[in-house]
Amino acid sequence: MEPTLHRDRYVEPDWYAKEVAGVFERQWFCVGRADEIPGPGDHVVCDVVGESVIVTRTRSGDLSAYVNLCRHRGSRLTDAVGKPSQAETGPTGTFKGSIQCPYHAWTYSFDGTLRAAPFLDEEDGLRKEDLPLHHVGVETWAGFLWVHLDPTSASPVTGQFQEPEGYLANYPLAELRIGARIVYTVGANWKAIVENYNECYHCGPVHPELVELVPAFRQRGGSDLDWGQGIPHREGAWTFTSTGTTNRSPFPGLSPEEQERHKGQLVYPNLMLSLSADHVAAFTLWPHAADLTTVVCDFLFHPDEIGKADFDPSDAVEFWDMVNLQDWKICESVQSGMTSRRFTTGFYAPMEDYSMDIRRYLDGLM
Repeated sequence: MEPTLHRDRYVEPDWYAKEVAGVFERQWFCVGRADEIPGPGDHVVCDVVGESVIVTRTRSGDLSAYVNLCRHRGSRLTDAVGKPSQAETGPTGTFKGSIQCPYHAWTYSFDGTLRAAPFLDEEDGLRKEDLPLHHVGVETWAGFLWVHLDPTSASPVTGQFQEPEGYLANYPLAELRIGARIVYTVGANWKAIVENYNECYHCGPVHPELVELVPAFRQRGGSDLDWGQGIPHREGAWTFTSTGTTNRSPFPGLSPEEQERHKGQLVYPNLMLSLSADHVAAFTLWPHAADLTTVVCDFLFHPDEIGKADFDPSDAVEFWDMVNLQDWKICESVQSGMTSRRFTTGFYAPMEDYSMDIRRYLDGLM
């Protein structure tokens, strides 16, 4: 067995602060779906490890992102609170024509350039071109919206992924839309949540309903799972609902195996994907402290299904909510246990080999 990270990495505020600087300020961070801001001026306000970020759509349809901070005296440009606290989908709000600071009415274009500063001009030392909003990197991948707090050091967002070639190619991720959302507050370190997602050794004891649907998850402690081909359900089941079936059609273009199996993908640092044939559960993690993480669970469906008069996502949502709450409860139990003075490090069993990836991931950054 291999040792886990030391307890301090999970429970100490100083280590969390190091991860903010060494991980989250140096990596692309997933903040939702691009279709949530469809038109010019539509925007989301995001709290990215303590930095308030605005992502908006420009008049040309491009995306722009910047710190929620006026260049004049440091006022917030908007006091609106967006992700991860909002449970509804869609934009946090819509700027009308421009972005205007509520303090002294400095006015910015949607691309972040300064347009006007009342009663000031170059004779007063104002050079508009020198005072754009502090930009944040922004890109999309598979319909997901990503920001980078240090755009000067950012490589393309796809360089951050470790997806096997072709693994998710048949899933129409960019076309999918949010059909439901649940927001959870979890009293656990973000790494404890990621490690829990990355193994199924716990599935038998923690998820009796899940392993009844997917028996492979409990066989030999979840050993030898072939995620490349996908994980089969029980006889007659093909999706993540209590019955294992649904009236929704599988995504077009899936292979015969993908129409009957489940796939999963972790995209460090904060996106976890669980892919069924008819829906995707997309989890974004929003760390706040060493022992506090918000988890936003978006349920993605094909727009053709959402457009049907009888569209009802509750069969998937209710099943996932049950499984999620089981996970969050055990993650909080782990977090509480790790505060013990007797705990220094845990151990990864052989079937938890994917969980050990987080050590290699962090070692490369810190």
